[in-house]
Amino acid sequence: MTQSLVVFDKVEKRFADFTAVKPTSFEIAQGEFLAIMGPSGCGKTTTLRMLAGLEAPTGGEIRFEGKVMNDVKPHERDTPMVWQSLALFPFLNARENVEFGLKMRGMEAATRKKKALDWLDRLGIGQFAERNVAKLSGGQRQRVALARALVTEPKILLLDEPLSALDAHLVIRMQSVLTKLQKELGITFVYVTHSQSEAFAMADRVIIMAQGEIAQIGKAKDIYRAPANKFVAEFVGRNNIFEGTVKANTSGSVQVETRLGTFVVPTAAASTARTGDPLSFVVAADLVQVSTKKPAAENVVECQLLSEQFMGTTVTLFLEAADGSEIKVQIGQRELETIDLTHGGRLYASWPSSRAHVLAG
Repeated sequence: MTQSLVVFDKVEKRFADFTAVKPTSFEIAQGEFLAIMGPSGCGKTTTLRMLAGLEAPTGGEIRFEGKVMNDVKPHERDTPMVWQSLALFPFLNARENVEFGLKMRGMEAATRKKKALDWLDRLGIGQFAERNVAKLSGGQRQRVALARALVTEPKILLLDEPLSALDAHLVIRMQSVLTKLQKELGITFVYVTHSQSEAFAMADRVIIMAQGEIAQIGKAKDIYRAPANKFVAEFVGRNNIFEGTVKANTSGSVQVETRLGTFVVPTAAASTARTGDPLSFVVAADLVQVSTKKPAAENVVECQLLSEQFMGTTVTLFLEAADGSEIKVQIGQRELETIDLTHGGRLYASWPSSRAHVLAG
């Protein structure tokens, strides 16, 4: 990681008897795109608000370029925020909205007008500079809000669920705009979202929060393929979670007894497990194979088809095992066409031991 721009050092936030953020420590690198995600009430927005100065930490320190920021007022920080609601001024046109921050800094009128027009052009909406923001589309207003935040050329930009109000096709387009801007400018982005697809598509690193603390932090691929615990495994992706006890641990394999039978997991991942120890593991839906004939595989579950969910070129099959538990299998549309599916018909889900990820604890 490059030099740290922001450091959270045992930062916590309490509201009366409620702890919104437990003592939390992490660093944000200069030029990094960091996403913070988690379910409602997990503390992600409170963490962002503390960085913006809108909430004061109850304990710990927030340092920006080595300077303690705990008591620095929001308007004295170089941490502009793009809000979910955008918070544009409805009585101003697009250019005037972008100019506002520069005007508050005392910049001369002609200079701030030029800078505002330059940023609107850069974001592809220069032709709407004199149009009232109420007459702009959702995507255009989003770009005005970005231009207003970036026109002051900050070192860090905070974004709180900025795409949640946009239509699906606009979300994809704005993801491209944001990632391109961030790479071109080298500005640090801190992006709060509940959307896994947004976080994983754009961020260099992702923080998963749960109940006021960090459940996992890392690159999107690492979190997706190697969730740190059951919460992350359930929250991220389409994972199949199996719980059981160690039946045998030999040099060649670790056997886990579950309600669905005995399965094999990688020896290296569970080398210290002893017979009788509880053990949970995950197999991602896209790593499971499905067939109508029982395969000669290490791990096989007999199921019946419940339903299918089509997502363009991929399909998720929802299968029911003998004990009533659900098995998810994600395959390509072309592969699906080679399988004779009958709702309620017998299918076999299978995977090699190498595709199982053992959960900590």
